[in-house]
Amino acid sequence: MESKDTFSSYNPIINFMFFIGAVVFGMFFVHPAFLLCSFILAFTYYINIKGRKGFKLLFGMIPLFIILSLLSPLLNPNGDTVLFTYFGGRPYTLEALYYGMALTIMFISVITWFASYNIVMTSDKFLYIFGKTAPSISLVLSMIMRLIPNFQKKAVQIASTRECIGKAGDTGIKREKIENGMTVLSTLTTWALEGGIITADSMRSRGYGTGKRTNFAIYRFDKRDIILFTVMFILIVLILFCSIMGGTSYTAGKGIRLDNPYTIAGLAGYIVFLAIPVAINITEEITWRILRSKI
Repeated sequence: MESKDTFSSYNPIINFMFFIGAVVFGMFFVHPAFLLCSFILAFTYYINIKGRKGFKLLFGMIPLFIILSLLSPLLNPNGDTVLFTYFGGRPYTLEALYYGMALTIMFISVITWFASYNIVMTSDKFLYIFGKTAPSISLVLSMIMRLIPNFQKKAVQIASTRECIGKAGDTGIKREKIENGMTVLSTLTTWALEGGIITADSMRSRGYGTGKRTNFAIYRFDKRDIILFTVMFILIVLILFCSIMGGTSYTAGKGIRLDNPYTIAGLAGYIVFLAIPVAINITEEITWRILRSKI
């Protein structure tokens, strides 16, 4: 059961600003402390809004972490500490293993942030942010993002229907499975093309693109949005400053040291920034329980 996400009720600019910061910082910060914080808080927020279903993603990432971490030293032989050699002396180093683990954690964290982004940033929010500056591009992107979940739902419907007539995709010999899969794919493609034609005809019949473009949005930038925007902006500036001063740099295999003041300050700001959605949700839940107990 999905939980109520109070953070998603803030202005879309606030939501978009947070996810851009979380994803961009998560892609470029290689310090293990920053990576670990991004990993933990990414899954904390995802589980917070998805409930128990969020653990499926976490458990699914465990074999991915193991496989990618172990494969990285096979592609990167650099390092001083050789664990063993293979293929006639090619080294498998500890430093390359550390580096592979760091890259895998970074990859998983970014995927998790994008998973939360897909839940919070709906197509109407995306249009609200970019509808005035790039209306055509924002419309196309919002339609694409909407098409992906619709594709998944339609595929399940088609597979369930075919299963009722004894043509499930997981039954029969290998050739029959391939034919069933191709039939589902062909049906999905036909459905998507037909839907595109219907949408285009509908938009044309309603006069899309013939007059002056107008915008409608139910979102307003109120006091709480201004306060949170200011806090997030200050944190982003702090994190960027500490990163420029070398607080987020790290050399693989050299150990994790937190004696650099820029690392400590940047890490503190990074934790506060990434914890904003969860903190808002927890605060709202506590407030609601207190008010309900007084009734």
